[in-house]
Amino acid sequence: MFRTRMTVALAAAMLATAGAVAAASPNDDVQTVAASVPQFDHIVLVMFENKKYSSINGSSSAPYFNSLASQGAKFTQSFAITHPSQPNYVALFSGSPQGITDDACKDLGNKANLASQLAGAGKTFKGYSEAMPSDGYTGCSSGTYRRKHNSWVDFSNVPASNNLRYSVFPADFTQLPTVAFVTPDMCNDMHDCSVGTGDKWLKAHLDSYAQWAKTHNSLLIVTFDEDSGTSVNQIFTAFVGANVKVGSYSESINHYTVLRTIEAAYGLPGLNNAASKSPILDVWQ
Repeated sequence: MFRTRMTVALAAAMLATAGAVAAASPNDDVQTVAASVPQFDHIVLVMFENKKYSSINGSSSAPYFNSLASQGAKFTQSFAITHPSQPNYVALFSGSPQGITDDACKDLGNKANLASQLAGAGKTFKGYSEAMPSDGYTGCSSGTYRRKHNSWVDFSNVPASNNLRYSVFPADFTQLPTVAFVTPDMCNDMHDCSVGTGDKWLKAHLDSYAQWAKTHNSLLIVTFDEDSGTSVNQIFTAFVGANVKVGSYSESINHYTVLRTIEAAYGLPGLNNAASKSPILDVWQ
């Protein structure tokens, strides 16, 4: 009887030890990391205009876009939400077009959005618009600036101090907010000018951040508001930065997926239509 008890006790101890080892196995650690979005120190998202995926992907007019995508994750099945421009900007920022169906100036009031989410979590957001005449500007247009491409100014719970000219985008990237959205002007975003113009602008203005991000726990997201007006609405999207596995990814994503991924990086719930999307998980180291 004594030996039987000893045998049972020994077997139980061995099982417990094996269970503890299994629970702490390296494979489980890897799975845990792969099942979450890294919490980046900084995310910068830049939005270009009105070009379909095939006009950018592999195009000789967009050598930098393609070079940049080859350094990170390129999404071959990325789609915008709708047409025209403005509802896509608002959807990416708040998880919904908020009933907008045109490009006219809108005031959306105190509705939840990415900036208000980040503020509630002790994180920061700033939007940088090229050619905007002054920080905090609320006008509909000025020169080559258009408010329809500046979604954060539409929400009353985003402080005016978060609505900045691109000219004050920090050269010291450690001074960036947690999340920054960047909007080139009507020429450099390709709305009124060529793909080549936007390609040169991206290289000149954000390549230094893209290279810095790789070694400073940060991320660059390059995407488009919509395609050239087709019903397919397929757009070029790439992630470049720290912890990104280089490659092409074929899962279907859209602006809500991108928003959900940014939210997940900081433990935030999905807003509106982003709540039904899963964050992108397979591109992280």
